[in-house]
Amino acid sequence: MEEKELQELEAYRKMQKAVKQEYENIVSKMEELKAEGRTKSATYRQLMGRKLTYTNMMDLYKLYDLEK
Repeated sequence: MEEKELQELEAYRKMQKAVKQEYENIVSKMEELKAEGRTKSATYRQLMGRKLTYTNMMDLYKLYDLEK
């Protein structure tokens, strides 16, 4: 592999890791709000939207065999 390809792969792996971490953070925050009975709050609903976005991104990784 050429240097540029290696840099692109490294950048992709970094992004993929960040997506997973952010998804986990979102789920954690949603669980906290749910425990507080705040499932109808604007914050919870915003997190739900973000969770769906990140879920779609991770599904694309799987679709293209980029993740197990």
